[in-house]
Amino acid sequence: GYHFMDINSFEELTLSAAAVGDAANYLPDGLELEIVAFEGSPIDVELPVTVDMEVVETEPGVRGDTTTGATKQAQLVTGLTVQVPLFVEKGNLLRIDTRTGEYQARA
Repeated sequence: GYHFMDINSFEELTLSAAAVGDAANYLPDGLELEIVAFEGSPIDVELPVTVDMEVVETEPGVRGDTTTGATKQAQLVTGLTVQVPLFVEKGNLLRIDTRTGEYQARA
């Protein structure tokens, strides 16, 4: 399961992997978000429109390589893989759109 903490009461909430679903790709540590509850039990997470996540792995960009549309793949801290511009490097913080899963900008 996934564990969340209420920042006001410090109460811990747990959601199953099935309840979190694909939202798990957009849940870096420390992210503040809304938990949807029904009759006092957490049932879903409400993601912000964008999240900032760190690049943990990507190939170096090759100057002049525009045959692939000037993008490359980058793996983020949650395991999500996105297409990014060639200038993005390991350790960069990226803003990702949670609705489409696409790179928006460097954060």
